[in-house]
Amino acid sequence: MIDALRQYPDAAALIVELLDGVPAILAGNFVGAYLFGSLTTGDFDQASDIDVVFVTDGEVSGAQFAALESLHTRIAESESPWATEMEVSYIPRGALRRFDPAATVHPRLDRGKGERLYWMSHDRDWIVQRHLLRERGVSLDGPPPHELIDPVSPDDMRCAMPYVMREWGEPRLTDSAILQNRGYQSFMVLSLCRILYTLQTGEVVSKPAAATWARENLGEQWAPLIDRATAGRQVPREESEPRDVQGTLDFIRLAIDRSKEFENSEGRKYAGREGD
Repeated sequence: MIDALRQYPDAAALIVELLDGVPAILAGNFVGAYLFGSLTTGDFDQASDIDVVFVTDGEVSGAQFAALESLHTRIAESESPWATEMEVSYIPRGALRRFDPAATVHPRLDRGKGERLYWMSHDRDWIVQRHLLRERGVSLDGPPPHELIDPVSPDDMRCAMPYVMREWGEPRLTDSAILQNRGYQSFMVLSLCRILYTLQTGEVVSKPAAATWARENLGEQWAPLIDRATAGRQVPREESEPRDVQGTLDFIRLAIDRSKEFENSEGRKYAGREGD
């Protein structure tokens, strides 16, 4: 187990439970199990989630899905503080190799109370996730992730950002109720910092590193919002302040504008390459 988990034995115990249960359910369909995200970048803390990918040889069968759903339900109902702080995907090796818009729907469990395993789209946002998994993922069982995933170019990651803003950012402008939750509002601000960083550089950094970059490069008017979002991660069940809800909406508009500027200039020469 990686060093970050030595400080969080309850989180490590859940990962071990998954490693005990999932390969047995998948049997010959199991290829490997991988950690990525904050656990593998040194930024994991008590407000983080646990990102896990299980790679399968082919599609998950109906019987396997039912058994996996039962396993995740049992874990979610446990008393572990991490029981509902896991994000788990099951992706066939062929679909993981590179982004294919015709092969994006795979089983996924999202973080949060009441979440269940569903068939979900792993769309262009997973261009970045593939990069993180390939370059910084840790194999718990199976071949190294770089053997399963083709390199992801900086241009492809930049081109994914406008799509993410259309699919994830823009809807918040007309349906902002979820921003009343401080945990999600903080997550939104820090994720926007990462999106803006990737849009400019074609690289990916952690939320703390992106927040530092944003404070230094986006203008001093955004620094208080980013600082409060950083603090808000630690009290996710509180209610957001009205100024932070409005500030987040304004920050979304900034990210949308930057995304459109990219698409209207540099992005044109890369159009359509994500699925190549």
